[in-house]
Amino acid sequence: MKKFKSLLTGLLVAAGLTWMGVQTAGAADHTIQIVHNSNTADEDYDGAMVFKDFVESQSNGAIEVKIFPGSQLCGNARECIESLQDGVLEVYISTIGGFSSFYPELQVLDLPYMFRDDRTAECVFDGDYTRTLRKDVMARVDNVRLMVVSNTGGWRNFATVKTQIKGPNDVKGQKIRTIKSEIQIELVRLMKGNPTGIAWPEVYTSLATGVVEGTKNGITDIVGMKFHEHIKYITLDGHAYMAALWWMRDDFFKGLPPDLQRIVVDGFVHLRQVTRAFPKRRQIAAYDEFTKSGGKIYVPTPAQKKEFQNASQPMKDWFTKKFGADALNKLTKAISECEVSIDAEQKADMG
Repeated sequence: MKKFKSLLTGLLVAAGLTWMGVQTAGAADHTIQIVHNSNTADEDYDGAMVFKDFVESQSNGAIEVKIFPGSQLCGNARECIESLQDGVLEVYISTIGGFSSFYPELQVLDLPYMFRDDRTAECVFDGDYTRTLRKDVMARVDNVRLMVVSNTGGWRNFATVKTQIKGPNDVKGQKIRTIKSEIQIELVRLMKGNPTGIAWPEVYTSLATGVVEGTKNGITDIVGMKFHEHIKYITLDGHAYMAALWWMRDDFFKGLPPDLQRIVVDGFVHLRQVTRAFPKRRQIAAYDEFTKSGGKIYVPTPAQKKEFQNASQPMKDWFTKKFGADALNKLTKAISECEVSIDAEQKADMG
């Protein structure tokens, strides 16, 4: 009997007549090509896989999703966004810095110490703020549509080689690696550190050779890239929520019939859930690995956290002078509303 079942299964697979094969037999009506710059061990890939499974099954094979990790179809953020606009691909995930050359006001999301915790950030990005941001970007940038804002690695924290940072004064004089983003550079400069723009593939060597004495990254990236072989101190100041923005080619989305648009929108909700949850889960093992290698973790006191916030306060004026007050006002309002709502929910749940 078992041999018969095995033979039957083999024949079905060979003939393309398994349950899934029946659903997806023949060419799909629409193809979504997703590109992300990270590898298959990253939450971006996990989210893309969940999106693929949901969209293909719920559309009954009308949509096929192809995933290209590791920058297979384009080399960097600008090239990938332009490929999206030109119809080479349908979905691309960017960081805030990666998209800011197209829409500089997006850097408001990288202003330090804006979000008090994950719950607040998720509340903001799941509400009308993102819908408004979508419209604002579409009015200025051709053929891109913001689908969801997720997370790519948790929170940015100060991580150093020789000296533990406990307050903003401890940044003074230290060579801190930043991405080549004005807002990241300005934060380190405000704290009298020496910001040093280093490309991602060169960070490990730069830490090893003393070109930089620290960096600003999440723990999963630090351990995943073996930076902890040189970094010995992490300060959980949480100065930036590492938002990930998932963009879709707008003309492709609008070309789908309404029922498939709905499936795609829901697919991105599933993707968002996964890409937020996985960094939280993976950071447990990452922190464990960091401490086992001799690393020390410091959590600033409320007073020290306030010192960090005060030291970075001029960043808001810097941003407003460069880009106007509108983007900052919209974000501040959304954060305030979420904090009030969350506080009320917590009070009710504790009652």
